[in-house]
Amino acid sequence: MSSSHSNRASLWFLAITLLSFLAASTAPTPLYHLYQQQLQFSDAVLTLIFAVYALSLLAALLTVGSLSDYLGRKPVIFTAVALNILAMLLFICADNVAWLIGARVLQGFATGMATAVLSATLLDTDRQQGPLINSVAPLLGMALGGMGCGLLAEFAPAPLHLTYWLLLTLFLMQAVYVWRLPESVSPQSGAWASLRPTLHVPVQARSTLWRVLPLNVSTWALGGFYASLAPSLVRAATGSTSNLIGGGTVATLTVTGALMIFTLRNRSAALALRLGASSLPAGIVLILLGVHSASLPLFFLGTLVAGCGFGAGFLGAVRSLFPLALPHERAGLMSAYYVLSYLAFCLPSLLAGNLTRTFGLVATTDGYCAVLILLSLSALFALTRQRTISACSAAGQP
Repeated sequence: MSSSHSNRASLWFLAITLLSFLAASTAPTPLYHLYQQQLQFSDAVLTLIFAVYALSLLAALLTVGSLSDYLGRKPVIFTAVALNILAMLLFICADNVAWLIGARVLQGFATGMATAVLSATLLDTDRQQGPLINSVAPLLGMALGGMGCGLLAEFAPAPLHLTYWLLLTLFLMQAVYVWRLPESVSPQSGAWASLRPTLHVPVQARSTLWRVLPLNVSTWALGGFYASLAPSLVRAATGSTSNLIGGGTVATLTVTGALMIFTLRNRSAALALRLGASSLPAGIVLILLGVHSASLPLFFLGTLVAGCGFGAGFLGAVRSLFPLALPHERAGLMSAYYVLSYLAFCLPSLLAGNLTRTFGLVATTDGYCAVLILLSLSALFALTRQRTISACSAAGQP
C-alpha cells in the first residue's frame, strides 16, 4: 500500500471514529423526554445526567488527555473505543436513573480520552487537513447523533435501544481496525507523571487562549444548552411533541456550524472569530423571539444564525491555537482547550437546570441567553479593537 493511500485511509478512519464518538454523545438528547416519561425524573435531574457526561469527559482530559504523547496513539485510541463499547452496553441495559448516569459517566470518560488522542493523531497524520477535520467532524458527529437517533425514535422500533446497538456494532469494528493504523508517536517515559491532573498549555499559546476564551465560552455554553434543555424549551414554548424536535435542534445548530467551518476553511482565524462574535448574539436574539412568540420557524432561524456563529467561533479558536503547539505538545494543548470548552459546555447548563425550579424554563433561558450575548459582544469589541491597533501599527501611526 502506497504511503499516500495509507495516509488517506488513516485520515478517513480517524475522522469517522471522532465523528462516531460525538454522534454517540448526542444520541441520548432526543431520547431524554422518553427517559423522563419512563423513569419519572425532572429537568434538574435531566441536566445532571447531561452534566455528569461532560464532567467525566473533563476528568479524562485532565488525567489521560496527554497520555498518548507517552504511550503512543494506537493503544490509547483502542482503550477509548473499548470504554465506549461498555458505555453502549450500559445504555442498552439502563432501566433506572442510576444506570443512565453510569452510562453517561463511562461515555464521558471514553469521549474525553478519544477527543484528545484522535485530534492529536489527525494533526500527526496531516497538518493541512487535520485542523479542518478536527473542527468539522465533532459538529457533524453531534448533528448525526442527534438527528439520526431522533429519526430512529420517531419511526423505528425499540427507540431506547436500537441506536445503541448500531453504535455498539460500529465501535466493535473500530476496535479491530485501529491496530492497522501506523503509529505516529514513539513511546517515552513519563506516562505515570502525565496522569497528574494539570493543563498542558504551551507558553507560546497562553495569550492567544485567553484572547479567544470569552467567545469560546459563549459558543460552547450555547452548545451545552442545546444538548440538554433546548428540546424541553421548544416543547414548553410551542407544544410540539415530536421526537424529531430534540435531534432537530442540535442538528440545525451543529450542521450549520460545520458548513460555516467548511466555508471559512481558507480564511483567516481573525475573520472567523469576528464572524462568530457577531453572528452568535444575533442568532440568540432570534431564538428568544421565537420562544416568546411560540414560533418554531423563528426559533430554527435563530438556531441557523447562531450555528454560523458557533462554527465560525470554533474554527477561529482552533486555527488560532493549534499551530502554536510543537508535535509533543499537541495532545496536551488539545486537552487544555477541550477542558475549558467542556467546562463552558456543562457548568452553565447544570446551573440553568437547577434555576428552572425557581424561575421556570423560559425565564431561565432569558437570563442564560443575556449572559451569552454579553460575552459575545465583549469578544467582538476586543477583536475589533485589536484589529484597529494592528492596522494603526502597520500604517506607522502611534
